Amino acid sequence: MLLAILYCLLWSFQTSAGHFPRACVSSKNLMEKECCPPWSGDRSPCGQLSGRGSCQNILLSNAPLGPQFPFTGVDDRESWPSVFYNRTCQCSGNFMGFNCGNCKFGFWGPNCTERRLLVRRNIFDLSAPEKDKFFAYLTLAKHTISSDYVIPIGTYGQMKNGSTPMFNDINIYDLFVWMHYYVSMDALLGGSEIWRDIDFAHEAPAFLPWHRLFLLRWEQEIQKLTGDENFTIPYWDWRDAEKCDICTDEYMGGQHPTNPNLLSPASFFSSWQ
Repeated sequence: MLLAILYCLLWSFQTSAGHFPRACVSSKNLMEKECCPPWSGDRSPCGQLSGRGSCQNILLSNAPLGPQFPFTGVDDRESWPSVFYNRTCQCSGNFMGFNCGNCKFGFWGPNCTERRLLVRRNIFDLSAPEKDKFFAYLTLAKHTISSDYVIPIGTYGQMKNGSTPMFNDINIYDLFVWMHYYVSMDALLGGSEIWRDIDFAHEAPAFLPWHRLFLLRWEQEIQKLTGDENFTIPYWDWRDAEKCDICTDEYMGGQHPTNPNLLSPASFFSSWQ
């Protein structure tokens, strides 16, 4: 079951390229269970007139259930995204996205035919201007409301099966915080019952591919926001680190001198909430 749900969540990353597209959260969309918004280039659903994709029934995994989650039909993430949608855009060729308006990772250009290799760099190899630009991009993402995605503030049941949508705006940075939380949070069984012995993002073979895809999506959103198509997320190589050498005010922030639960006030990120 765990692997099946992770498969579906990975699949949803490919098809919707995000969480809940803003164009698909009306009561009409939710009650009809269809998320096939038009592509801006030709105004047809999924860019079908331009050969980008078409609106299709979703395909769910038929992987056998496992003992990790001994329930069925109680969590919105089961057989994702079928609780909310059973028809979505299926993109062709090198196109992807909730309306097939983006290129697959590694492709660029108006028709997504241009190959480009981007290389992630060690954060300690960045020059001071490069590091400052990275932090500036993160700050911009933190203070820019996503024009494409919203997040749910209730379950499908609380939304009365879609007739009463419950979604909020969210900034681009926190969108990815939410997505990571949503896939790994405890299962809600109804009422006050919670199943804590599960983590759909970390306790299965899909741990690595899910997070790799997650980072690719984050990079893509930062690229779109800033117009910097060469942006990549720097990495921290901690294999031989004897301490958290990135936990300094020069990088991700040192510890507050009097409160171990807070960042140092000199940290770039100390004012973030």
